[in-house]
Amino acid sequence: MDLFNSHKNDIANIVVDEAAKNRIPDGLFLACPYCGSQMYNKQLGEYRVCANCGYGFRLQARERVALLADEFEEFDEDVSMHNPDFPGYADKLARAKKQTDMGESVLTGKALIKGQTVALGIMDSYFMMGSLGSKTGEKITRLFEYATANRLPLVMFTASGGARMQEGINSLMQMAKISGAVAAHQEAGLLYLVVLTDPTTGGVTASFAMQGDITLAEPHALVGFAGARVIESTIHEKLPKDFQRAETLLANGFVDEIVPRPDLAAVIAKIVQMHSGEA
Repeated sequence: MDLFNSHKNDIANIVVDEAAKNRIPDGLFLACPYCGSQMYNKQLGEYRVCANCGYGFRLQARERVALLADEFEEFDEDVSMHNPDFPGYADKLARAKKQTDMGESVLTGKALIKGQTVALGIMDSYFMMGSLGSKTGEKITRLFEYATANRLPLVMFTASGGARMQEGINSLMQMAKISGAVAAHQEAGLLYLVVLTDPTTGGVTASFAMQGDITLAEPHALVGFAGARVIESTIHEKLPKDFQRAETLLANGFVDEIVPRPDLAAVIAKIVQMHSGEA
């Protein structure tokens, strides 16, 4: 009995090595947000795609550019506009800028994708959930105006939680502002290609995300206006598992094709080439 008691005391007196705990990196193992599969982070590969279901983990805008474009020239890196005096807003913007190395929730510029020159916009969900603020709207509007003036096709990757609440009506007005620029671009006979990524919701879905000539989506991307819980509480019914997922939108005619992330560059280049009449 003394032998067992002595070992019990030894176990009770073990001190956790805090330094050893800190050497274990965060995010070593991940769970897929769609299928729930557990995986080692390196299994995602450079495209950060679930090996089980093909869901594309969220990317920052600059990460997506690196995977997509052979060349990229950034536009309007730091648009100067007045920010509303909303409590805590300035601090949130500062944190978002530091985290993403971006001045706003969208990255815009001119890109070369497998030999095809396009105007390119990429929304970043890591910047205040890709919310649509006044500067975001200004950058996207300028991108469309540039594409129209230079007769370029425009490719837009959407990822957003919707209008930015801190900016109130100014944020909502961006929907109409961008839509006007989209219309002018399309009236000029130019291609507007949208790629819906996870998540695309709110006012972005209600405007320019659904105004493309051709609409692609990544597998299992969440796309909708109001959240599922809001809808369920309104209609008092349980929604299907794949409600507001890209596959459901494809089945109902809102999406033209679902394209795995590793294939996007080639598919976009082919569509642009066909539209230019070079194919």
